[in-house]
Formats: sequence, C-alpha cells, structure tokens
Amino acid sequence: MKNILKFLLVSLLIPMFLTSCRNDDFAITGSPEPSFKLYDTSLGSNVLYPTMENNTFRLVWDESVGSTQNYTIMMSATEDFKTPVTFGTTKDHTFAVTVGELNNALLQAGFSPYEAKQVYFRVEVPATDGSKLVSNTVSFNITPYPVDKPVITNPTAGLNLVLDAANPLATATTVTWVDYMYGVNADYNVEIAPKGSSDFVSAGTTQNVQELVWTNFDLNDAVLKLGLPVGVASEMDIRVTATTVSAGGTITKTSDVVTFKVTPYQPAYVPFYLVGGGTAVGWDAPHAQLLNQNNEISEIYTYLENNGEFRFLGQMDWNPINYSLNASGINDSYKYFATWSANLEPSGSENIKFTGNSGLYKITIDQNSRDITVTPSAIPALPTNIYLVGSLQGWDAATAIPMEQVGDGIYEYTIAIPDNSEFKFIGQQAWGDLEWANIHTGGNSGFLGPKGDNDNIKYSGGNAMYKITANIKLGTYKVTPQ
Repeated sequence: MKNILKFLLVSLLIPMFLTSCRNDDFAITGSPEPSFKLYDTSLGSNVLYPTMENNTFRLVWDESVGSTQNYTIMMSATEDFKTPVTFGTTKDHTFAVTVGELNNALLQAGFSPYEAKQVYFRVEVPATDGSKLVSNTVSFNITPYPVDKPVITNPTAGLNLVLDAANPLATATTVTWVDYMYGVNADYNVEIAPKGSSDFVSAGTTQNVQELVWTNFDLNDAVLKLGLPVGVASEMDIRVTATTVSAGGTITKTSDVVTFKVTPYQPAYVPFYLVGGGTAVGWDAPHAQLLNQNNEISEIYTYLENNGEFRFLGQMDWNPINYSLNASGINDSYKYFATWSANLEPSGSENIKFTGNSGLYKITIDQNSRDITVTPSAIPALPTNIYLVGSLQGWDAATAIPMEQVGDGIYEYTIAIPDNSEFKFIGQQAWGDLEWANIHTGGNSGFLGPKGDNDNIKYSGGNAMYKITANIKLGTYKVTPQ
C-alpha cells in the first residue's frame, strides 16, 4: 500500500520454536497525528532464542516525508518514550540488524531474560523547518534470551550524566548488567575509557553482584583521571569484564562497549602533604609537610634527593588518601597525576621517584590539570650560614644577625618583634644572591621563596619575644611566641 510505513520482522523464526501469536501481542499504538504510518506486522514467535541470533530483524517505512536526513529508530520500554533508546540510524527507508543485536539492545534497555515485556518502536527524522517528524508507534511483547557475556543495562547508550559537585557522596548512577549465574564466584571489573580509546581503566569491582554504585565523587575522580575536561559533556565508553576460575580454568568474558556522556566538575581544592625518604621529612606521616596552596596551585621550595622516593598524602596520616602518578603498576586508589615532569617516574606500586640531582627544587601541583612539575630552585644548594635582616635591625645587611643552626638547613633566633615588622633571611652579611623570604608576595604564609620569588615577611608582634625559625631545607619558616 503506497505511503504506508511497513514494519517487518523477517527471517526471525526457527522452525523448532515456531509458535502462533495473539493479535494483542503486536498491537499498533498510534501517536498523535503521525507524520508517516507503520504497517501492521505479525510474528510466528515473540520469544527469542540463541539459535536465532544471525537471523534478520528488519524495519521498512515509506518515502512520504521525502527527507534526506538520517532516520533515527527509537526503542522504549514505555509507551510515552520518556526514556527512549536510540536503536539505530540510517539514510535509507529500511533498517536491519540481527536478532542477536536486537536481543542485546533489549537487555541493555533493561529487559530481563526469559521475561515477556512490551517494547515500543517509532521512527524520527528532522524536518526542513527544523522540527521533528515522528511516525506512529508499534508495540509488541517480546522475550529476550541471556547471552554468553555480560550485557550492560545501565548506563544506556546516549545517557547524558551531569555530576553534582554539591553532593559528592550522593549516588550519581548505578552501573548494572545481566550475566549468567556461573555456579562459581564471578569477579566483575567495570572499566571506562574516552570514547574510541583502547586504554580502559578500572572504575570499580564487585564479586557476584551485577551492579556498581558510583557516587558523584567516585565517577568524577575516575573521569578526571581519564583527562576529560571539567564542565564539558564528553563521551565515555564503559565495559564490564567477568572473570571466573574453576577446575576447567579461568574464563574471561567482556561485555560490548556502551557509550554515554558525562560532565565532570571541578572538585574542591584539596591539601597535599609531602612525605618520603627522598624528602626533608622522611617517611614520617604525622610530620608530613603541607604544601602552600592558592586555589588550584599547590607548591613548595624544598629538598629532594637523587633517586629518592616520595608521594603525597591527603592528611598527616597514611590513610585514607594517597596521591601518586596515574601510571601503570601504581595502586588504582593512589593514581592522581595525569602528567609529570621528566625527572619523575613511578616507583613500585605507591611512590614517585625523583631522578634529578640532589638539591633544592620547586614542586608545583596544578589540581585542574592534575599536573606535577619539579624545577630547580634559583638557589639549588643549602647555605652554610643564615642571617636575619629587616626592620628588626635597621635593614643593614652588613650587620645582619647570625642565626643559630639547629639542624640540617634549620636556623633559629629569638628576638622581640614590634608591630608592623618586616624581615628576610640572607646567606651572607651583604645583599646578594642568597636570600629567602615569604613566597611570591609580602605576608606571613609560613612558606619560603628564594630571591626572585619572594617579598618581605610581615609580622606584628607587639614587641613580645618570639623565636624565628627558618627551615631552608623544608622551605618553611615559623614565628613562635616565647
């Protein structure tokens, strides 16, 4: 019949499964004023079987709309198409997939194996005026079969997930999949990658449980580790691998990839505490050194030892947060830095190794890009002496006050500090290259910067007595009441 959209399912029957259908199994449900119509259809069987997987499932429609745009075939588990799934696209007036592909699409859309459920199809195409032409809807009962690998049922293809920075611990989504009951423990690994990439990374594991809850924080952290941009809806691939071990050996089965969109957010800026045998604090977590932080930038001028190891903690304790390079072999929960300078490399499953010469360096962390760089300080070696100069003694470098060395690169001096005092540390009783003071600008941050990246330390002491400590090796200073 001319100008009629035909809905055909051909080659779907296997004789051994041939059954008859009730008329109400394949009722046509009309959409309001459809732009083109669907032909009634009939099936010998609405129960799908694995032996049918290479048979053809075909849709055909008329040419009444005369569009040159892609037709989109939509599938839904509900008549209102509230959460439709894109089943496929074509420029032709016919669309064909295998029964196996249809079965996988049904499972991914949340249909359960061996359970009859109504499915709805319609066809959409852009009109020349920018609107959308939609066919009427055809629905019928169908029963999918289980497949021999996991099938992801959520997220569905094309889902657009915007992560919520205001509720980091709330559930962003739950990854779900269907799979056989193996009779032995099944270990599932949920992996993600940028769309089209083969570099999948684990985003969570379960055992015998066919779902994984992602909080906003969990998924956001995983997405940022992939290098996807903040605030942008980027396409991401997901797959699930099932691994079973039995007397017959190890069997690994991986699902088909599902592509969806996710928009990550910029997390609250976090503190970084330096610890390690190759640093001035050693492997002493309770005394780990906090880096100076200004929004996304964390930094410090400090000592690093050649081939020494270190990493960063999220607190002055070993747990729960550790930060290391996002490199192969590093513990997944430690992976953070996406890029790093050439003088750094992964070491073991936890640490970062510094391969440069021993000396003073500036460590800079950019939390937006998750980049860490280590560059030489303008003053690469520890000084022999340190002197105090400033308003406390008239800013006369020639009479700068010698400070007492109390440790490796650590100097102290006790003095009365009036209000509105300013001072610096110098390495000679003269103005010269050896100079340290408040990092970047004048103030009282507690962090030292070398000459060229400092300004006066400012302190109002009310003329009380204070012990001033300069730790050149660590890159810090303190003013302590006495």
